[in-house]
Amino acid sequence: GEDITPARDRGVLKIIKRPGSKDESPMIGDKVYVHYKGKLANGCFFSGLPVAPSCLTSASLLGQVIKAWDIGVATMKKGEICYLLCKPEYAYGSAGSAPKIPSNPTLFFEASNAGEPAREDLFEDGGIIRRIKRKGEGYSNPNEGATVEIHLEGFCGGTRFDCKDVKFVVGEGEDHDIPIGIDKALEKMQRGEHCVLYLGPRYGFGEAGKPKYGIQANAELVYEVTLKSFEKAKESWEMDTKEKLEQAAVVKEKGTMYFKEGKYLQAVIQYGKIVSWLEMEYGLSEKESKASDSFLLAAFLNLAMCYLKLREYAKAVECCDKALGLDQDNEKGLYRRGEARLLMNEFELAKCDFQKVLEVNPQNKAAKSQISVCQKKTKEHNERDRRIYANMFAKFAERDAK
Repeated sequence: GEDITPARDRGVLKIIKRPGSKDESPMIGDKVYVHYKGKLANGCFFSGLPVAPSCLTSASLLGQVIKAWDIGVATMKKGEICYLLCKPEYAYGSAGSAPKIPSNPTLFFEASNAGEPAREDLFEDGGIIRRIKRKGEGYSNPNEGATVEIHLEGFCGGTRFDCKDVKFVVGEGEDHDIPIGIDKALEKMQRGEHCVLYLGPRYGFGEAGKPKYGIQANAELVYEVTLKSFEKAKESWEMDTKEKLEQAAVVKEKGTMYFKEGKYLQAVIQYGKIVSWLEMEYGLSEKESKASDSFLLAAFLNLAMCYLKLREYAKAVECCDKALGLDQDNEKGLYRRGEARLLMNEFELAKCDFQKVLEVNPQNKAAKSQISVCQKKTKEHNERDRRIYANMFAKFAERDAK
């Protein structure tokens, strides 16, 4: 059999019984389903078919299975059937695994890879999928605002459009033509990690595309990224109030710049920093408290506008609620909450918000117009409900008649 161990010490020998597809093999962090049956050197089975497939986490498989599986499964293709002969040091060693597996066992497996590996969905929304080619070191990750040094290569439709070493601040990758998905993924990476990232349009260059690279609107991207080094940004508890207020002014301007450029996810990161620094800050002087409230109010209002643009209306309402907690008669807060509620089909609540806007500023023509829209939408909604219920009762009556 072929020696598949990195050390070439014949600790795991593999013979392919049936080749698999031409798809690439699993990587670190992939979840793969493998049917298997195992024998001891004396020919006795200790596990076998027919059984439900065992779920293994592949390669170099993060140490969740015996070392022989880490190595062996990482070489398999979809649909492949193979034999693995494993020395004790790559299996259960001197301890064995009572009661079925004795001390220092040599094991023989017949294994089949049942399907495509399930890739790691970093934020459970399908937008950023990661596959790790080389695991990083340590337990620390970059945070928002960390300074990172990375090597990246970007691909679209199989064509490489970018390749560079770059140093930048997490959350500000767009300044170096790096999409927001890379910023987000870096917060999950470890020093020295080399991974492949599959970015959906939301986390790529979005509707704007990137003409500089010939990237069309809503393109899916693939990046290979190596995190070479990083220096974490100060956490909130490491900053005093003066420093937080100084930095709040800086990131507010940065957020506004991103917003004007239509880079709403990047703007959210900047405005969000103000909230994380100041929302729970206590023991301020009167002057500091006034400045803090001013920054927080602006941050919540701007976040609400960003979320409206991103069509995340519930988050927009939440930010408006926060803003109105600081200033209950804030015209922008009331209007933007009304907009979000209208888009969520909460017509009566939206109308109440627009009416409050008029109480604050009777000259607000946009609010007057939105009240008319709310009334029209409410009427249409009620008429649609009447038609639905009328048809429903007609069907019930017809059924009863039969």
